[in-house]
Amino acid sequence: MIQGTLLRQKLCDISNIIIEKYTEEPNIGVLTGVSGMAMFQFYYSKFLDIDENAEFGAEMISNCIQKINEGYSFPTYCTGIGGFGWAIQHLKTNGFIDFDCDDLLSQFDDYLYNQMMIDFDHNNFDFLHGALGYAYYFLSRYINTENSYLQEHYYEYLSKSVSSLEKLSIPTKNGFRWDSVLERKKDKRGTNLGLSHGIPSILIFLSKLNKIAVFKDQTEKLLFGGVSYILGLKKETEKNISLFPSWVEKNKELEYNSRIAWCYGDLGIGLSLLQASQSLGDNTIENHSFNILSHTTFRKSPKKSFVIDAAICHGSYGNALIYQNLFHRNQSKLYKESMDYWMKDGMEKAIFNDGYAGYKQYNGYEKNWMPELSILEGVAGIGLTIINYLSKERNTWDECLMIS
Repeated sequence: MIQGTLLRQKLCDISNIIIEKYTEEPNIGVLTGVSGMAMFQFYYSKFLDIDENAEFGAEMISNCIQKINEGYSFPTYCTGIGGFGWAIQHLKTNGFIDFDCDDLLSQFDDYLYNQMMIDFDHNNFDFLHGALGYAYYFLSRYINTENSYLQEHYYEYLSKSVSSLEKLSIPTKNGFRWDSVLERKKDKRGTNLGLSHGIPSILIFLSKLNKIAVFKDQTEKLLFGGVSYILGLKKETEKNISLFPSWVEKNKELEYNSRIAWCYGDLGIGLSLLQASQSLGDNTIENHSFNILSHTTFRKSPKKSFVIDAAICHGSYGNALIYQNLFHRNQSKLYKESMDYWMKDGMEKAIFNDGYAGYKQYNGYEKNWMPELSILEGVAGIGLTIINYLSKERNTWDECLMIS
C-alpha cells in the first residue's frame, strides 16, 4: 500500500490547483466542469473533517449558478446543465448542501427533456454527450424528489427513454444491439462497446431502472437482450489481447485489442454485466461478469493494458477506482492487488513539472499532453479516487460514472 502521507500531500496539491484555476473552466458539468471540481472540495472537506474546503465547494457551485444566470445553456450531462443538476442532487442527498432541489432543478426539466428526445430522435444515445446522460440525470431526480407531481413527470421522462431505447434497438440472433456513430470525422458507424458511449452504459441504466418495480416490465426484455448480445461477442484465444472488441463495424473483422479502462474495454463491459446480473438476479450472468473482470487483473503491463496516463477516463486511477468497487462487492484478492497496483502506477505518473499536481492527460486525437482539472480527465477525479482509497467509509460520488 502507498504511504498515506504521500497521498495526503497529493490531495493538498490537487485542492490548491483547483482553487487557483477553476474560474478558468467555462463549463459546469459534473464530469468535465466546475460542479465536478466542487464535488472534490466537498468530499475533501469531509475527509479532513474541516469546513474550509466545503466553503470553496460552495463558492464553485455559486460560480455555476452565476454562469447560468448570465446565459450559459450548454445542456449535456458530461459538460453542461444536466451534469450540474446531477451534482447538485448528489450533494443535497449526501448532506453537503442544503438546496431546495425541486425548486432549483425543475426549472431545467422541459429544456433537458426536449434535448433528450432530440438526441434519441437522432440516434444519439451517448451517455456523456447525448440522450442517456439526460435520462441518467432524470433517474436521480425521480429517486430523490420530494414532490409527487415532479416524480410523475420524471417517471414519464424515464419511461419515454426506455421506449426510445427499445425503438433504437436492433434484433440479432444473439439479442439486441444499438448502433451509433463511432467516429464523426470519418463518418464511421457501428456498435460501440464502450461504457462511455456505448452498450455497457445502456445496460447499467436499464439495470438501475429494472430495480424499481414500476419499470421492471419495460426494461427486463431489453436488458436480457443487450446482455446476450454482448456475451455473444466474447472470444478468448491466445492471440487476442482482450475478451471483447472496442466496437463492431459491419463487414470488418473484429479486433480484440481493447484497453483496460473505464471508457472502453473489458473492465467496463464486465462491470455492466455485473450490475445487470444483480438487477436481474441471474447467477449465470454474474459468473460471466466475474470471469471477465478477473481476466482483466492479469493485464497490467503497458503492452497489455494500453494505459498511458493517470486520469479516470482511460488511466490508472480509473482502473484503481473500479477495482476498489469490485473488492467491496467481492473480497477477491485479485481485485485488492489490482487496486493497489493501479494506485501505485497512478502516483508514479505524476512526473510533469508543468502539470497540475504533477499530472497531465494524454489526448490521443491531438497526440499531446495537457493538464486538466476535471473529474473525468483531470486531477479532481484523481483526488476523489485517492479520497476513496484512504477513507474508512464508502463514498458514492463515483455514481456519476455509473461505477456503483
